[in-house]
Amino acid sequence: MGPIRLLVPGNIRHSSGGNVYNARLVAGLQALGADVDVVAVEGSWPDAGAGERRRFGALLGTGEPAAGPGQAVVLVDGLVAVGAPDELELAATAGRQAWVLIHMPVPESAGRAALESEARALRAAAGVICTSTWAATRLAERGLPQPAVTLPGVDPAPQATGSKPPHLLVVAALLPNKDQLLAVEGLAHVRDLPWTASFVGSDQADPDYAREVRGAITASGLGERVLLTGELAGAALEAEWARTDLSLLVSRHEAFGMAVTESVAHGIPVLVRGGTGAVEALGLGTLATDDGDPRLPGAALPLPEGGQESPGRLGRVLRQWLEDPETRENWRAAVRDARTRLPDWSRTAEEVLALLAPKG
Repeated sequence: MGPIRLLVPGNIRHSSGGNVYNARLVAGLQALGADVDVVAVEGSWPDAGAGERRRFGALLGTGEPAAGPGQAVVLVDGLVAVGAPDELELAATAGRQAWVLIHMPVPESAGRAALESEARALRAAAGVICTSTWAATRLAERGLPQPAVTLPGVDPAPQATGSKPPHLLVVAALLPNKDQLLAVEGLAHVRDLPWTASFVGSDQADPDYAREVRGAITASGLGERVLLTGELAGAALEAEWARTDLSLLVSRHEAFGMAVTESVAHGIPVLVRGGTGAVEALGLGTLATDDGDPRLPGAALPLPEGGQESPGRLGRVLRQWLEDPETRENWRAAVRDARTRLPDWSRTAEEVLALLAPKG
């Protein structure tokens, strides 16, 4: 096959799950011998302006002849694609269909216009690849073309040593959807017990929300126990994982949650919000028990948005984990089993390359 051109949003500069997936996919494809050209498409995607959409259309090759032997196979990040259905339809008419890589479907709360834009873009695509079963299911429920699923991989990691008192970790950019405010409120319910926590993630993605989180930490009297580190990478991030005993991902909407599998790879159990794609990530390396239910390395909690019910539920589970040795040991045993069965990134790249290869 010809080269692969991956078009990614130029406006997402923090370490998002989509950015990490894209980068690891590119590295994996190149390791398989593929020629990959990554192009950052500037614009406030998915709400880019007319000029930015025209530039995106040019990258699709809408003014060029139809694809032939050796022509680049185009793969477009979904954040860009759903903001430019006109350009994808024009490309399809010109015989220059592009594949679309969906990390997170458009949420229902975005409104009818956004959902219609997504539907048009995906129907114009040569094919759709989702990075989680949860995302693919959402799209199928909307009557859209059946997408393929290529799950994220994870790198093997050393077993975390943990801390005394126990250390908790939240890895996510400070954004309303990631709901760090809920995590703070849950931790406030166990302020009488010994523990520390770190929130690792960009505080520049939404500075106003970051200020809210800082204010909530102070107001809850947790300023000496909860550290906002900002975005970390390399040795600094590994040091945080190494001292962690439990991680949390309580996003309101999550297609997968690579922080979950990374936590499991480090031998650290995880609390996630039920009903999100993070549940798939939590169960990825687990096997069913004799009664058919997986022994999860952590728990998926029903945490409704809004009201005071969710902080109390989260606080009760945190208290059980902090106070009950049996709960801690059950989760540790489950994570020890699961961490050896997680998929790697080479499998992700192999699956994507097989999908993009010309058929026949």
